[in-house]
Amino acid sequence: MGTRLGELTARTPKPLLPVAGAPFLDVLVEEAGRQGFDDIVLLAGHLSPQIEAFVRDSAAAKRRGVSLRLSIEPRPSGTGGAVRCAKEFLADRFVLMNGDSWFDINLRALATKAAGDSNAVMTLALRSMPDVSRYGSVSLVGGKISGFQEKASRAGPGLMNGGIYVCDKEKLLATMKRIAPDETESLSLETQVMPALVADGRLNGEVYDGYFIDIGLTETYAAAQQEIPAHQRRPAVFFDRDGVLNVDSCHVGTIERFHWIEGAIAAIRACNDLGYFTFVVTNQAGVAKGLYQEADVRSVHQYMQETLAAAGAHIDDFRYCPYHVDAVVPEYKKESDWRKPAPGMFHDLVAKWNVDTEHSFCIGDKTTDLDAAAALGLPGYLFEGGDLCGFLLKTPRFSNRRARQPSLSPPC
Repeated sequence: MGTRLGELTARTPKPLLPVAGAPFLDVLVEEAGRQGFDDIVLLAGHLSPQIEAFVRDSAAAKRRGVSLRLSIEPRPSGTGGAVRCAKEFLADRFVLMNGDSWFDINLRALATKAAGDSNAVMTLALRSMPDVSRYGSVSLVGGKISGFQEKASRAGPGLMNGGIYVCDKEKLLATMKRIAPDETESLSLETQVMPALVADGRLNGEVYDGYFIDIGLTETYAAAQQEIPAHQRRPAVFFDRDGVLNVDSCHVGTIERFHWIEGAIAAIRACNDLGYFTFVVTNQAGVAKGLYQEADVRSVHQYMQETLAAAGAHIDDFRYCPYHVDAVVPEYKKESDWRKPAPGMFHDLVAKWNVDTEHSFCIGDKTTDLDAAAALGLPGYLFEGGDLCGFLLKTPRFSNRRARQPSLSPPC
């Protein structure tokens, strides 16, 4: 209901309050969408017609190709009841997020970690805080959550619930049925389901140190107006493809001929974990030479995304240039400012994403890659083979950024 925000939420659902000119919910849709989550269900109740309008009009959903669906509670039934009401929409394993807070983490990594323990019903993203009195605290022992302490029960540092959960649908619904057999009964995830899972030893936790903000208080909502736009501006890593991410066996145009370079998946995951946009910029003259088609290039890139998702990683966007002055296929026979060393692909990505170029860089295996990056003022690092993740760790811009987040696990 957002009652702590007073008149702000008298006629507007809290997740739809504007932040820097757009509904706050668009922030969450944007972040999930860019990480490859393209099927999002919104659990609504209070002022639900406005949520219905958001489903139709969300700019972030349209920009990222996300399908938005809606589950409306017939009556207020608690956080657990809302999930149970939406059970027909849920995948066997799904990510559940609060609608009034943003915890900037690698969602793919959390999902992959959760999948590694078949006994767990839920895995919670936790954040270390200097003072947990406002949020309540979580006790974590060996990756298992052992208890919760209420808000204001103690001040000082600790872990808090970050409001992002990976859930096993079948196990979660079974737990809910055990606690509240009557599905019309109100049910709370936080005060009923999670404590029951703690008692069963089936509630896991993973600690992340990503940016966190909730908009539940007037002061945090005011802070969000400046903080969120600033944090949405990210540095980027521009990767060449053939010879950097995959073995360059000359015009790789099919999945069968695509083989990852040693350490490439770990390198992309490391960039995701550190909050970089991760882009691929690749010349694909094999299209112009008639060796394969653009659809084949897109198929390879889709295969890359599927492989990365299973490893807790993703690429934010791809650009490729199919043109060449010596093309065999007439429609591709031309000069193009997208073909490296021209910087067109870089310019297009920067125009479409909120890139902090001052802290971005490129990794390529040819001087043409580095020349294209230099046209934007970006440093380029020449990869000459070996372990890509080890190479990434030694690049000055990446190593300097990582040094500011020492709690991150070693990427490779």
